[in-house]
Amino acid sequence: MWKERESPLRIEKRFEFERYSKISKFMEKVEKLCKERDIYPNISFGKNFVSLSIFLNDAEISDKEKDFSMDIDKFYLED
Repeated sequence: MWKERESPLRIEKRFEFERYSKISKFMEKVEKLCKERDIYPNISFGKNFVSLSIFLNDAEISDKEKDFSMDIDKFYLED
């Protein structure tokens, strides 16, 4: 589940992975989606996780941002 945060307004989620090689595949899919949707989250990652933060332009999450976050969830579930 994506968590809403304030100051600055954003949604964020941490994705856990068993192997580093799965992170690479996940990040390739995220990169392609970012270019397609023109949304560029802050990304941090380590040996077994990727964290994404999507900063919101409005007071509420837009449909564009909702769709983007749901697609990222699908990528994660595929692996």
